[in-house]
Amino acid sequence: MNNSRSARCQQGTGGGQEKDQEDQFIHLMRLAWDLRCLGLGISVELAQGQEPCVVVRRASGPVRVAAVRRHGGWVFAWGRGRDHWGPALDGETPHRIRAAAW
Repeated sequence: MNNSRSARCQQGTGGGQEKDQEDQFIHLMRLAWDLRCLGLGISVELAQGQEPCVVVRRASGPVRVAAVRRHGGWVFAWGRGRDHWGPALDGETPHRIRAAAW
């Protein structure tokens, strides 16, 4: 069995883009775990042809959270505007997402 990166992700082009995809996945999985620990119902969406995201379930409809590179770092974005994003490595960001989902 071939366990190389190219075998695991056939669409990866190698180099920086593949590393960014792995970093994005790691940030999303860490966020999913943090939100779960905060008592939220979540899932991780890895749909082909769409940006991966964490989906927070709520009565009024899901909140989708993406991990994106911004200014050389990673942020989570869950809406539009200044109040709907936060640094991926900031421990307060999951709490802000939870507040937005309630």
